[in-house]
Amino acid sequence: QLRLVESGGDLVQPGGSLRLSCVASVGSGFTLDYYAIVWFRQAPGKDREGVACIGSDANTAIYPDSEQGRFTVSRGNDKNTVYLQMNRLNPEDTGLYYCAAKLGGRCGERRSEPAYEYAYWGQGTQVTVSS
Repeated sequence: QLRLVESGGDLVQPGGSLRLSCVASVGSGFTLDYYAIVWFRQAPGKDREGVACIGSDANTAIYPDSEQGRFTVSRGNDKNTVYLQMNRLNPEDTGLYYCAAKLGGRCGERRSEPAYEYAYWGQGTQVTVSS
């Protein structure tokens, strides 16, 4: 059973940066390369929304695409980790960030696939942007 563990969330001031990690907690030899990974954000009072995706085909997407200059999603060399680099953070980025995995999935062009498409989820890591 694939288990995902997020980390890296913190309280940061506006304009700051964070790098979130999503690690697959499975036995040795496992790789996340065959899974699409989406980072979802659950902001207070709002629906869960996808903010970044890296597909099993190695394509990436940031949602909306206007945020491409601030967010970057990448895979780690260890094959078990996916990162979300977030720069120039603002209070609207506050929320609980989850990573979710789908075997063989690809990234949507303009928005992520719905959350229910993803079978594997981590417990989330809290990002708070506040002065």
